[in-house]
Amino acid sequence: MYDYLIVGSGLFGSTFAYEMTKVGKKCLIIENKEHIAGNCYTENKDGINIHTYGPHIFHTNDKGIWEWVNQFVEFNNYRHCVRVSYGDKMYSFPINLMTLNQLWDVKTPEEAKAKLKEVSIPNVNPQNLEDWILSQVGEDIYNTFVKGYTTKQWGKSPKELPTFIIKRLPIRTSFDDNYYFDKYQGIPIGGYTKMFEKILEGIEVKLNTDYFSNKEYYNSIAKKVVFTGKIDEFFDYQFGELEYRTLRFDNERFDIEDYQGCAQINYGEVDVPYTRIT
Repeated sequence: MYDYLIVGSGLFGSTFAYEMTKVGKKCLIIENKEHIAGNCYTENKDGINIHTYGPHIFHTNDKGIWEWVNQFVEFNNYRHCVRVSYGDKMYSFPINLMTLNQLWDVKTPEEAKAKLKEVSIPNVNPQNLEDWILSQVGEDIYNTFVKGYTTKQWGKSPKELPTFIIKRLPIRTSFDDNYYFDKYQGIPIGGYTKMFEKILEGIEVKLNTDYFSNKEYYNSIAKKVVFTGKIDEFFDYQFGELEYRTLRFDNERFDIEDYQGCAQINYGEVDVPYTRIT
């Protein structure tokens, strides 16, 4: 009998298993993928650590969390650098004073604040993503950075999306273009899989194992179940199926030193058939 059956070997499941094992609990992780680490999994090909499910950048302001992950693997000093391609121009991103200079030729924080106030479309009760962002920054920024990209990302018009999706997008009136504000940032040297291998040392893990294929059995072999998968599936879709953003990844290899000059370029036009190149 296990103390805990943990469904999923991603960040939460693996961390939980490590901490419980450390205090003497017996844990079993089952994972329906053919590998550990969940969506953080990295695969090494020809010395390149590929983030199979898209890039993951570790960032936190919590020193304890930073020290915890660094006990397993050394992190590099990676800082996420993003630019936006729209039309025939390239823009600084996240939106900052350089972006606003490129759009409107403003040069100081005060000029930027005045311009944003001038172009914003007042709305005391925005009901959707489009209404909210227009009330903050107006049509130029909305059309360049939000409308097409968001439509492609979510497969819906911004008019059909909630405001909280866009509220995390920073609008800065300084020249700070650091993607994250967090004090501690980086990516594990050697890839995330190497970190997960260390976390899961001595913990029993079964891969290619579907919890739902034999739910009653798996529930019977542990005192408690920790489930980290799809919540609608866990409840047998009794409230219907939740919408999930879908992603497709196309990998290409280029034998040149630097393909695009920064880590990520977003493509803001709706007729460009992808959201970004990383």
